[in-house]
Order: sequence, then structure tokens, then C-alpha cells
Amino acid sequence: MTERQPLLKVEHLSKEFPAGSGAFGGRFSKRVVSAVNDVSFEIYPGETFGLVGESGCGKSTTGRTIMRLSAPTAGKVFFEGRDVSAMNKHELKDMRREMQFIFQDPYASLNPRMTIGEIVSEPMTIHGVGTKEERIERVRELLDVVGLNPEHINRYPHEFSGGQRQRVGIARAFILRPKLIICDEPVSALDVSIQAQVLNLLKELQDKFGTAYLFIAHDLSVVQHISDRVAVMYLGKMVELSDWKTLYTEPHHPYTQSLLSAVPVPDPDIQKTRKRIILAGDPPSPIDPPSGCRFHTRCPIAQEICSKEAPEFKQVANGHFCSCHFAKPFPIKESHINI
Repeated sequence: MTERQPLLKVEHLSKEFPAGSGAFGGRFSKRVVSAVNDVSFEIYPGETFGLVGESGCGKSTTGRTIMRLSAPTAGKVFFEGRDVSAMNKHELKDMRREMQFIFQDPYASLNPRMTIGEIVSEPMTIHGVGTKEERIERVRELLDVVGLNPEHINRYPHEFSGGQRQRVGIARAFILRPKLIICDEPVSALDVSIQAQVLNLLKELQDKFGTAYLFIAHDLSVVQHISDRVAVMYLGKMVELSDWKTLYTEPHHPYTQSLLSAVPVPDPDIQKTRKRIILAGDPPSPIDPPSGCRFHTRCPIAQEICSKEAPEFKQVANGHFCSCHFAKPFPIKESHINI
């Protein structure tokens, strides 16, 4: 039996941005923001891989760097075995037929001067796919699939609601039938009731076309309903990775446990008895991250070793990885979380 090959493989990916210069520690030096630091994971065909963490942790930068919308500082990205970071302009264009993007803001990502027919068909035009008539027919077919009226093909984005505009963005991402779509917080700007509709639509389209997703979000309850595996990021580093069920029932990292404690439960009786794990302070600056474990300044179980040595991102159970010196299920003992 042949081993299943990953569709996307990310190896030790890092991305830094310049942040000016100045005198630090008695000497003049250039500062950088370490947005993504040594991140590695794989995504398999047809899988949904969730990437979660609070704002500013590097989730969106990871997605954009994978797509080569931003060049990586270090590390490699392989798509179907090909090194994305080594591709030239023409190879990148061909690769992007198979890897598309759904953006967070459903209005800012659509050109207000173009009709939705022009917006959705634009990837086909750029890549020279089909005749004009074939493109129109494909757009009408896809608008129907995503729940929009094909007769509205000549309308403009401002004539649609936020949820409908996001459906236009989804249709545009699927028009070339890519193998991987990077979803950058695709429902965070939508009402809760509309979020559920869009998530269900993404799941239906995945079942129909077999597309893999890198699903970026800050809301663990959203990721739970769509992901096969989930990775948690904190201050540019990956701290935990597992299948979604194990992550939600046996979190090994104190940060993951804290995030889960904030997820509301529909049962009011259970919700009243749950304990929130409130972390001390604010996330440190990515310009000057803490020594050792980046989470140790806010961690309730941190010890001396945590400030001196960065923990290894190691396997703690089958398919379950964690970056913590004291990794174990529910490390914060005084808390009780019901999932």
C-alpha cells in the first residue's frame, strides 16, 4: 500500500518584516517583526486544515507566504512536490490555477467597478481558459451552485449583502476548480446566522469538487465544524497540532486550553458552571518576543526552564504534536472545561 502524499508541505517556514532601526542594548541595529517563525505542517488532498490563534499571531501571513503573495524569509513550501519558493513568474502563474484564495472582507476583495460576472470569470480570463461563451456559462453554473441567482450576473457588488458578496468570492475561488483553497477568515466579517450558511456551503463544495482547504480563523467554534485537523498558533509559532476531536477533548498546551475555555456552550446550565481561563497581560510584541517559550510570560504553569529554553514541537500522542515543556492533557488543573 503506497503512502498518501501531501498536497501541500510547509517546512520550517519563517517570515520577517522590517520594523525600522534604532539603538537597542547600547548598539544600533535594525529591528524586524518575526510574524511567522519555524512553522511546519502538511495538508492532504480533500482535507480541511484549520489554523487558529488570536489576532496578530501570524495566521494570515502564513497563508499569504504559502501562496507566494509574500516571499518567505526562510523555509520551504512544496505544492504537489514542487518547491513554490523556487518557482519563476510563469511557474507561479500555473501553480495558482491549482491554489486559490478567499479573502476576509467580502467587499474590499471585490472590484466595485466590475460586475459579478466579470469578477467571477476573471481567473479564467487571466489563465486563458475557455471562450467568452464558455466562461459565461461556467459563471452562471457556479453562481447557481453557491446559491446566487445566475440572472444577477450583470449586477455590481454594492447590490449584494455581505453574505452574498462572500458567495461571489467563493465562486471566484472555485471557478478554476483548484486543488487547494486558502480561506483567510472567510466568515469573520459576517453575521453568525450567515456564517453557518457559508460554512455549510464550503463543506458542500468540498464534497462536490474534492478541494482541500487551509482554513484560517480566530474562532475555535468555527474551525471545529469544518476542520479535519487543527493547528494553534501563538506569536508566530505553532504550539499544538492534532485532529480536531483530540484537540477539543484533550488539549495539551495551556494556551489551547485557555482558547477552548472561551468557546461558548449552547447549554446554559453547563455554561454557568464552566470556568474561564483568563491569561495575564497582553501578547508580547513580535518585535521583541520573550526568550525561551514565547508563551511563558502569560502561562499559569510556567517554570524557570520555560524562560530559558524554547520547547521542542514534538509528538505527544499519535498524530498529536505540542510545543510545551510540561505538555499533558488539561495542564491547568484547577480548570474544568466541558466540550
